[in-house]
Amino acid sequence: MYPITADSLRVLISPTRAEMGRLAGEHATRAIQDAIIQRGSARVILASAPSQNETLATLTAAAIDWSKVTIFHMDEYLGLPADHPQTFRAYQRAHVLPLAAGAKFYGIAGESADPAAECARYAALLAESPIDVCCLGIGENGHLAFNDPPVADFNDPALVKVVELDATCRQQQVNDGCFPSLAEVPTHALTLTIPALMSARTLVCSVPGPRKAAAAVATVRGPIGTACPATVMRRHSAATLYLDADSAALL
Repeated sequence: MYPITADSLRVLISPTRAEMGRLAGEHATRAIQDAIIQRGSARVILASAPSQNETLATLTAAAIDWSKVTIFHMDEYLGLPADHPQTFRAYQRAHVLPLAAGAKFYGIAGESADPAAECARYAALLAESPIDVCCLGIGENGHLAFNDPPVADFNDPALVKVVELDATCRQQQVNDGCFPSLAEVPTHALTLTIPALMSARTLVCSVPGPRKAAAAVATVRGPIGTACPATVMRRHSAATLYLDADSAALL
């Protein structure tokens, strides 16, 4: 592992995906534990994607008093039934909640008949108190959550909004094995906005694999802007990007 920096963003490169996930998970664990010690509770935002598996496995195996933790997730497909296996709530139920005994979990209802009202409901929950930790990844198009380049706004006035997914983002869901074909990937989603994600006191970003190499180098070396939304992390005072050898190959 060796560190580099890009503006305020710290970048740690590990030789393996397993080590990357362990280090990222340990970082998130410390930040949550510190929040509980300092403020009596912790509020966290968790990404829901295969890229997060190792990080979240480390996090959920840690000695955390989950009864003092509130968990949000960062996006949800619009229109999928609540019991659909590819909702991001299903990911949290499979990978996090059984191991985070006692945690309070707020899910985004992507099946809502009134998406605008659901955005307002979830935004109100987020705004109740500051977010301590955000565990996130970067999409193949450089997105954070579902803030793809065409819809990302670093100064978005909303905390949660409905977005149309771009072609690269939708294809990534097929590449990740989440859907068998592009035709089955939803075209719209509800997402936390860039300001909502950046409001977290600590950002822990896990980005493994060769398909993320172009996005990783754009994040670290490219100009800060919405052409690669993840570059906004370089303006955050406590953000760390964890890469493995494959995702760091172009750096």
